[in-house]
Amino acid sequence: MLLPIYDVVDSVITQLETSKQVLLHAPTGAGKSTGLPLAILNNTRFSGRIIMLEPRRIAARSVAERLAEQLNEPVGMTVGYRMRSETKVSVSTRLEVVTEGILTRMLQQDPELSDVSLVILDEFHERSLQADLALALLLDVQEGLRDDLRILVMSATLDNQRLSSLLPEAPVVVSEGRSYPVVRSYQPLPAHLPFEQAVVSVVLRLLQQETGSLLLFLPGMGEIQRVLAQLEGKVNNDILLCPLYGALSLAEQRKAIAPAPAGMRKVVLATNIAETSLTIEGIRLVVDSGLERTSRFEPKSGLTRLITQRISQASMIQRAGRAGRLEAGVCWHLFSQEQAERATEHSEPEILHSDLSNLLLSLLQWGCRDSSQLHWLDNPPQAVLTVAQSLLTRLGALDDKQQLTARGWRMTESGCEPRLAAILCLAREWCLGKGSCAEKESTGEVLATAAKLVAILEEPPRWGQPDLTHCLTSNQSHWQQRAKQLFRNLVRSLADYTVADSNSINLEYVPELLVQGFPDRIAKNRDNLGRFQLATGLGAVLAREESLSGETWLVAPTLQQGSKTPDARILLACPLNIEQIIRQYPALFTEQTAIEWDDNKGTLRAWKRLKCGRLTVKAQPLAKPSVTELQEALLNWVRQEGLAALTWSQEASQLRIRLQRAAEWLPEIEWPAVDDDALLDSLDQWLQSALEMEHVQDLKRLRQVELSSALVTLLDWQQRQILDNELPTNYTVPTGSRISVEYFYDKPPVLSVRMQEMYGEQQNPVLAKGRIPVVVELLSPAHRPLQITQDLAAFWRGAYREVQKEMKGRYPKHLWPDDPANAAPTRRVKKYM
Repeated sequence: MLLPIYDVVDSVITQLETSKQVLLHAPTGAGKSTGLPLAILNNTRFSGRIIMLEPRRIAARSVAERLAEQLNEPVGMTVGYRMRSETKVSVSTRLEVVTEGILTRMLQQDPELSDVSLVILDEFHERSLQADLALALLLDVQEGLRDDLRILVMSATLDNQRLSSLLPEAPVVVSEGRSYPVVRSYQPLPAHLPFEQAVVSVVLRLLQQETGSLLLFLPGMGEIQRVLAQLEGKVNNDILLCPLYGALSLAEQRKAIAPAPAGMRKVVLATNIAETSLTIEGIRLVVDSGLERTSRFEPKSGLTRLITQRISQASMIQRAGRAGRLEAGVCWHLFSQEQAERATEHSEPEILHSDLSNLLLSLLQWGCRDSSQLHWLDNPPQAVLTVAQSLLTRLGALDDKQQLTARGWRMTESGCEPRLAAILCLAREWCLGKGSCAEKESTGEVLATAAKLVAILEEPPRWGQPDLTHCLTSNQSHWQQRAKQLFRNLVRSLADYTVADSNSINLEYVPELLVQGFPDRIAKNRDNLGRFQLATGLGAVLAREESLSGETWLVAPTLQQGSKTPDARILLACPLNIEQIIRQYPALFTEQTAIEWDDNKGTLRAWKRLKCGRLTVKAQPLAKPSVTELQEALLNWVRQEGLAALTWSQEASQLRIRLQRAAEWLPEIEWPAVDDDALLDSLDQWLQSALEMEHVQDLKRLRQVELSSALVTLLDWQQRQILDNELPTNYTVPTGSRISVEYFYDKPPVLSVRMQEMYGEQQNPVLAKGRIPVVVELLSPAHRPLQITQDLAAFWRGAYREVQKEMKGRYPKHLWPDDPANAAPTRRVKKYM
């Protein structure tokens, strides 16, 4: 049977011959990955190669094999593939399937892509970071170097509107596809059962009711293993259980993808890796948990947190569609229809929640110092780019002018993430005599150790002992293969320098190598119970029974930030000799002299400390400090304890609120920020001058400082005038009384005043150049609230009548005129008027 994509092949080819960019929307199963590339290869006049980017390695290999199979050729002839640890291409290769930044490196090495006619971005709806970067670079190439280069963006759930706004001249080709009907139903799991147990019950029920193989979508590897363990022994002997996730071996992945043996059914337990790209043979039943596990980079901590979340509506459609590839199918969604309707339409792009250090390194290598110079579907978040810039500087990739250093250029050539590239660069520098510990006869060991270490950190084990030495002495084939590749690359980069070939590693080099790539992951033991503190100040934990939990110092390259605890879990680490690191890498440490409040002794003490980030390595007491040092210590104490440790009078608190509301209500004027973070950052500007003027030298005097006087120093003369005029502390009512105005962070300002004093006031008071009406709280003669209004004129005309009737009987000695808007105001009773 012909693939549905063949219905639009002619249209795609015609558009590619006349347009620089073409968008193709083809649902899963249409054959866009396995049918269209060969059709283009055989029916166009393109003289150069075709490059197709696949976001997942398992899909890249599978697609290349399927394409080569159609040509009756082995992979590596007409069709080949390239990925991080494996390449199968030859001089006769005309169609290359690439992944994992390979396309980016090809562009960096040859920006013109001189022998390439077409680049296909497959499964673009997944919005992988590499796909977004590749598109931005390719558009730049088209603009400046190759107006004949063609780009084909293919997706199963294309966001046409946004892509068309980025590529306004790109025609859109739609393949309807031909899938069999899928009966979708919603089966929420019972709340009283554990998740895995409830899922197993659903799977067994569906297998009993329907024929055919089943695809079960679960959020992650842990759930797959637990559900698999419960299914074993409960399914019939004719059912084959096959897990499918990225960390599996190639053989196990192929087993999951292949058709079930004759006379057998198959249950494939997969992550969202099976949503698109992959063709899993024989599936007509789908069970969708509705969950996925994804990573979220947190700029403040520099760590990536794994979260389990609801999938998007687009993913639900993709998962259900897997059941209708070969015949009519059934899909059970394990959530309610209401939850499905509330889900987001599309998944969030990786570029918005990922570590962007590698992307920034690629941009700098490209010659782009400002990401806004390129065309993006979603712009990289500036805050995350700033964090990435800081990390690259610490790794030695950037100089003071934020330009690539010699090491930075080396890191771009390694094909690894920046932290791992820094480890490889250090090993190379040792071999050239620039390092501290490698002798010439040991250079082979240095390179082999670095290569093996990087191979492990690229694909760390998902479980097992956290001590890295166990991994380094392991001979797992995928680590060995990748390590050999990295070792050869390192040897080649040394050119004429002789390196003794070595397959052995030296564990003594590991801590130093790790520190080079992970200086912020140096950790100090807090209690010998598995609790550590990182150089960033964050907490990290090991299981108490782990051997490493008793080490004084660790370097922990692999951490996992959980969602239920502030402390990160240490997945891989090794012990650290901190004295050796101090000698060999003094730049990682700083000396600080600080005077601090000693709670135990109730006094200020001076210390000289050697710090690694926020960790104290050594501390030495100093003699009695000077007045200046004491005041600096008090400021440090405030930074540590927070602003709440100071005495905030009503006047000072109101001033802060007025300044924050002024920034909101009068944005055309530049106001100083007075939130907690801003005030802590500017203590030297506003609080220190108060300490100097009042000769403050201890905590008692510090707590007596009137903070409103200190805060006013943040304003210039003009700002003070505007603040006092437009957001005054008092309002003069018709009697001449100056009544306090109370300001709030989250509601309008309030004026509480006796009603008689407001007689004659015809309009409601307003602040901030007339933009903000004041809430007037009108009080009885006994100062009890009678009415609250933001429209005084309307009150006089309306609700006042009811108040007047009641108050005349209760307070007959006071004035209650019939026309209060035009009556004379008073502070007194009628007899004195």
